[in-house]
Amino acid sequence: MYYHTNYSSPVGELTLCCHDNHLVGLWLEGQKYFGGSLSGEMVSGDSPVLSQAKSWLDHYFTGDRPDPKQLPLAPEGSAFRQIVWQCLLDIPYGQTMTYGQLAQQVAHGLNRPSMSARAVGNAAGHNPISIIIPCHRLVGSDHSLTGYAGGLERKRFLLRHENCSLALQQWA
Repeated sequence: MYYHTNYSSPVGELTLCCHDNHLVGLWLEGQKYFGGSLSGEMVSGDSPVLSQAKSWLDHYFTGDRPDPKQLPLAPEGSAFRQIVWQCLLDIPYGQTMTYGQLAQQVAHGLNRPSMSARAVGNAAGHNPISIIIPCHRLVGSDHSLTGYAGGLERKRFLLRHENCSLALQQWA
């Protein structure tokens, strides 16, 4: 059984979800693929993990830089998606990476000569723990704002919130 709770944020209502003392979901209201990776029923409730995630979000939205790796994250997805999501956690706060750069990183980790940026982008788009696993830090090859399951306005907000220099210069 999955437990969920809501969190009011500057980007709208968020739904947090946990299972077996691990955070498995954080979705923005209206986000594509909401709950898509879960294999069971979600019931309203609270838990120490959800409280910990709310505290993390409180710190994040007040301008702190909480470390996502402090949370017990357990996103559900294929082995390939797991690799992509782990790589997303390595994108530093306030910085961006192109889908192509991420594809190179994933390919290197898999000992492959190359990897499709589209495949990596698809995996990033299905990230079930938005904001905390920072898929919003991915940009197009020309550093344009592209693709975000929570919507481009929210992506723009999150990058500005992190004082991402590209966001401040290019996406004003």
